[in-house]
Amino acid sequence: MGMLHIDSPGLARSMGWLVAAVVTGCAAQRPGVQTVAGGDGVFAHGAVAADHAIASLAGARMLALGGNAIDAAVAASFTLSVVRPFSCGIGGGGFMVIALADGRSAAINYREMCPAGAGPEFFERQQDPEASTRGGAACAVPGTVAGLLYALEHFGTLDRATVLAPAIQAARDGFTVDRAYMDEAGPLIEKFARQPQWQSRFAFVWERFLREGRVRVDDVIRLPEQAEALELISREGAPAFYGGEIGRAITKAAAQDHGVLSLADLRNYRVQQLEPLRTGFLGRATVLSMPPPSSGGVAMAQALGILGRLKIDEVAAGGDSGLYVHLVSEAFKHAFADRAEWLADPTKVDVPVQRLLSDRYLDERAAMIDPARTFPSEHYGTRRQAGPDGGTSHLSVVDQWGGAVACTETINLEFGSLLAVARFGFCLNDEMDDFTARRGRPNAFGLTQSDRNLPAPGKRPLSSMSPTIVLDVDGRVLAVAGGSGGPRIITATTQVLLDVLLLHLSAPDAVGRPRFHHQWIPDELLMEQPWLASPEGQQVAAALRARGHTVKPTRSIAVVQLIRRIGPIGGSAGWEAACDPRKGGSPAGH
Repeated sequence: MGMLHIDSPGLARSMGWLVAAVVTGCAAQRPGVQTVAGGDGVFAHGAVAADHAIASLAGARMLALGGNAIDAAVAASFTLSVVRPFSCGIGGGGFMVIALADGRSAAINYREMCPAGAGPEFFERQQDPEASTRGGAACAVPGTVAGLLYALEHFGTLDRATVLAPAIQAARDGFTVDRAYMDEAGPLIEKFARQPQWQSRFAFVWERFLREGRVRVDDVIRLPEQAEALELISREGAPAFYGGEIGRAITKAAAQDHGVLSLADLRNYRVQQLEPLRTGFLGRATVLSMPPPSSGGVAMAQALGILGRLKIDEVAAGGDSGLYVHLVSEAFKHAFADRAEWLADPTKVDVPVQRLLSDRYLDERAAMIDPARTFPSEHYGTRRQAGPDGGTSHLSVVDQWGGAVACTETINLEFGSLLAVARFGFCLNDEMDDFTARRGRPNAFGLTQSDRNLPAPGKRPLSSMSPTIVLDVDGRVLAVAGGSGGPRIITATTQVLLDVLLLHLSAPDAVGRPRFHHQWIPDELLMEQPWLASPEGQQVAAALRARGHTVKPTRSIAVVQLIRRIGPIGGSAGWEAACDPRKGGSPAGH
């Protein structure tokens, strides 16, 4: 059995129950669960990379019990709802891309939906400038519970009780506050200090998650209320959440804070199963990603298609970092310009995915890129339009058969709308801000979006979430990746995969490497501060400025979780998993 290594006493206390359950629950002939002290490791049979060690271990427990990648992903996700309450949870939604060893694949869309009581002018009629980000009006219909249970029922192998057990126990025993938690809690405490009325308005977040401004690293936070909700879901399935006591508590919380979310909205929520978006890259890989309303899949496919035409593999091999960053940024600018103009929920408006990814269109976009210079914003995309980590979490899973799951989930900003369903211990999302809440004005992530993305009953907001699986030429899983961080998810996930595919970097080197970001508008190229502080980074920045880029430093460009194959499936080399050091986390496997 693999040895367990934990270098934090607080973490050891909060994980002890799970270690014991894994050791006693595994049949003698099965490989045991293995975790690592750092942010990366190699696992012979399967791996889970989530942005919290307890969640990774919960997923690894399912693998050790003989479950597949979907069982592990669902267990890890429900556990993340407990241990990463500022990033995701049962009050949010997400996307899941699946590639099974038997050749089946799927894209599960459980993105939140606009309530029936909201329409295109819903926020333009409201005087509160924060109505789309904080409070009841910001809450869209949550999809996480429905999506996870749909995936488990249709693609998993274990029962609900087994898969939800780690999350229930984590909620009862508690988790220790880490640095990533404090990175989100600290600035939020300052906002509560500036707006003291929030302390009563969002009392559960203020008292439980922020400890009235006194939360510190190694504090233990217990959520027995969420344990009760998870137990109801374990026994009764999705109806326990979308009706009954939990559903009534959700709608009551929203209504008491100017929300329009109703029991009918909850009961009418539906999961969509779609075909993944498939993109070839340089004849050496096939990329499986999410179709709209995710913008990540289309944007990544556009960027990779343009870069292939620019022979980015030769540029990478040549070692000219300034040219490499310039070309990748220019490709992203085309992708983000089209994202702003064309992408939305395809069930409500026409989204021209085939045209945006056609050979002719990508040939035209690539031909518009000049290796020596950049252009004004109106040069990019096809229709001229002026115009932090936050609450998202990603996990990657590979099982012993070579099946894989990439799963990205969100509640949008940190702790979502700040409005908690106190009776059941979780926060509701503020996904309404991912719509075009106010025409012509950017959202919380600086994105100005078209009228195609206006709110409408039953519509799903555009998203930057980019869960991605890469297959080799034989159709076997080569890498699983995705990230958190608003629109920076798209650029960060793409860069990490380019590092693996072109530069053949290890998983920890790929996720730990400094990154850059350009989202078309605002017209600025962000580079992480450690990179700009180095001599090499300064040279790259000078080369980019010479091409006309406005280079600006930034603290962090998204958080990526990556698993890559380093040997034959089932062989001794196995899977190398890495959790981004920008948020902590540790992988686990067996």
